[in-house]
Amino acid sequence: ISYYLKWMEAFPTIQHLANATLDEVNAIWAGLGYYRRAQYLYEAATQIINEFQGELPRDLKQLKSIKGIGDYTAGAISSIAYNECNAAVDGNLVR
Repeated sequence: ISYYLKWMEAFPTIQHLANATLDEVNAIWAGLGYYRRAQYLYEAATQIINEFQGELPRDLKQLKSIKGIGDYTAGAISSIAYNECNAAVDGNLVR
C-alpha cells in the first residue's frame, strides 16, 4: 500500500503523470521492479492527454491503441469502467 500511496501522491491524475519526466516516474516506481510497466504507464498517460483530451476512451479499438493496453486490459476497462459488453479473456483460459 505504501507504494500505491506514494504513486498517487506524485501522480494523482493522468495529467500529472504525463507532465512528469520518465526519470521522475522511474524514481517513484523504484522498488517495484519491471520498469517497462512504469514506462508504459508514462507513455499511455502522454498518449491519453495528446490523443484523447485527457479522457480514457470508451471505444474498445481506441483503448487497444494505447501503449501497454492489450485485448485483456481493454476488455476489462470497457466492461468494468463503462459497463460495456466486452469480454476480458485471459490467455491462460484459451490454453
